[in-house]
Amino acid sequence: MKRIREKWQGLKLNIKFTVIIIAFVIVPIVFFSMYLFYSMEESAVREKRSSMEYSMESSYTRILKNVDSINMSTQFFLSDAFLTDCLGSIKNGQPMSTEELREFYNVNIASLERMVNSNPYLYQIRVYADSNSLQEMMPILYKRERMERLDWAQDTDIYGWKYDYTDMIFDSYVMDQNKKIMSLVTPIEDFENGDLGVLEVAMSMDTMFPELYEDRPGRWSCFADDGGERHYGTEKDNQDSYIEYILKNTVSGGKEESHTYYTEIDGEPFVVGFLPVKELSGSLIYVDSIASEIGRIHNMRAFFILIMVGILMCLIVLINFVVKSLLSQFYSILFSIREVQKGDLGVVIEGCGTDEMGELGTQINKMLLRIRQLMEDNINRERLVKNSEIKALQNQINTHFIYNVLESIKMMAEIDEKYEISDAVTSLGKLLRYSMRWVSGNVTVEEEIDYIKNYLALINLRFDYEIYLSLNISDIIYKQEIPKMSLQPIVENAIYHGIEEMAEDTSIYVKGFVNGDDCIIEITDAGKGMSEKEVSELYKKISGEIEAGGGSGNGIGLKNVQDRIKMSFGERYGIEIASKLGCYTKIMVRIPLRKKEGL
Repeated sequence: MKRIREKWQGLKLNIKFTVIIIAFVIVPIVFFSMYLFYSMEESAVREKRSSMEYSMESSYTRILKNVDSINMSTQFFLSDAFLTDCLGSIKNGQPMSTEELREFYNVNIASLERMVNSNPYLYQIRVYADSNSLQEMMPILYKRERMERLDWAQDTDIYGWKYDYTDMIFDSYVMDQNKKIMSLVTPIEDFENGDLGVLEVAMSMDTMFPELYEDRPGRWSCFADDGGERHYGTEKDNQDSYIEYILKNTVSGGKEESHTYYTEIDGEPFVVGFLPVKELSGSLIYVDSIASEIGRIHNMRAFFILIMVGILMCLIVLINFVVKSLLSQFYSILFSIREVQKGDLGVVIEGCGTDEMGELGTQINKMLLRIRQLMEDNINRERLVKNSEIKALQNQINTHFIYNVLESIKMMAEIDEKYEISDAVTSLGKLLRYSMRWVSGNVTVEEEIDYIKNYLALINLRFDYEIYLSLNISDIIYKQEIPKMSLQPIVENAIYHGIEEMAEDTSIYVKGFVNGDDCIIEITDAGKGMSEKEVSELYKKISGEIEAGGGSGNGIGLKNVQDRIKMSFGERYGIEIASKLGCYTKIMVRIPLRKKEGL
């Protein structure tokens, strides 16, 4: 991600604009096209499923009609008392006379044959007597051995629905080798004689299931009975594996009611229909490939993508040209800035217009003019600084002269054993050395405290009473930096405005501690204090709300300290005041805590 961000930042502006514009154009089109083609695929699947559901409904209606026809024919034969009596006589070994046989054939068998012929949906209705010695009356009555030539006669349970077999009741003649039939096989019984024979009501498979025999590319059907047998009308590639997959995903998923769904088998899209037919103890499975419809949509999508790529390439060239034209003034300004970077400050941007880029060029021209003026001013300022440094060097020479004179006076006082004078001169020398030393940055709190000690040592020479300095400062506070001469003016204010009028021994307390990320230095005197009004007025002078004059007690010293601290550390730092009339005055200095190694 970081590498991509770096590459993006390194691109030229016109390329970035081109990419952004293309993204805003292409992204909505991509999402719209994805939704469009997805909707087209969904619509094709819905249409195919709707067509299949209609076919399934029609098939189920036709199947019910055929099943009713078979059941009615079965009941008609089973209810024929004359047929049942005849079969009972045959089973009991009571032969019928020639007259009886002729009457049975001309009346009963002819009637049954007419009933069969009147139903064009039926293939045949056959009665197999429980005897192999009777006189057969075709096409209705047959010997038992005829039935044994059929495939289903070898089943353990010969009764019920039988599917997909060939009519082979005659040894030398097959009715139709390509004709597959199905039948409902029912026992013929009566109360006295038990089993009298078997009734076979047959119908062509293509009559019951015409969709199995449709020869349509990509579409085929299968009837799966409850015994696990699958019956096909036309042979298709991989149909067994497909049906195995469909049945597994349909039945194991608990979907045993009629329904359709979309699936993919070996990467090929299909719409599958599942139609349970409880009347036939099986299920019809419809499989319809939708590969051609989906493929057509995919081809449309590929063509659309190809067209969009061509349009995109043209847009990139066109947008890049337009963006470059719009940014021509910007590139002119950028070239001028690069010349300035090389050191040529005399560059002037020509032909600035009135638009935003033109205004930018005008402002850059003004900026360059101002830079040239500032450089000239800076050169003059440097001359003044050099002169100031020379004067400071001369003052430093004079300062060394003063230090040497003070050192000589100290030695003379010590020779005469005037040690108080010697100590006073020592303190004065340190005081002068600190105040006259040139420092470019801040000083440490420890250096400022040492200066205050020397200052108080000299102050105590003036008074008949003693001012003591009480310190409670942690080591980390001593190492913090503070503007030079920031604490001494506060101590001086405490002496002249709080202590001097009382004229008695007293102390000035200096406490330093850490408060979060800040350092607090408190300077407290036990002087006369201030009223709330005086404190409020002093705050206004320090903040600059009212002007501080040049006289004593006007707060100008504290204002200078406040201004220098804020300039060094920021607006949240500075001084705060707390005072009580007749008791004390406390000045709190807040500076940032800056940790150093070893602390």
